[in-house]
Amino acid sequence: MKNEGPVAPRLVALFCAGVLAFGYPLLALFNLPATVLGVPALYAYLFGAWAVLIGLIAAVVPPPRN
Repeated sequence: MKNEGPVAPRLVALFCAGVLAFGYPLLALFNLPATVLGVPALYAYLFGAWAVLIGLIAAVVPPPRN
């Protein structure tokens, strides 16, 4: 994926998305006695959102130059 323009604004936007994703209102939505494939819904959400956030950061940050 080719990035155009500066990376800093995209990282700031991802930081804001992470703050919203791990903030109280969304976490409260997943604090249920339900399970997802045997894992509590809150834990599944936390690890899923964390993995998505890391993937998005990896897509935004350019690879190092040699």
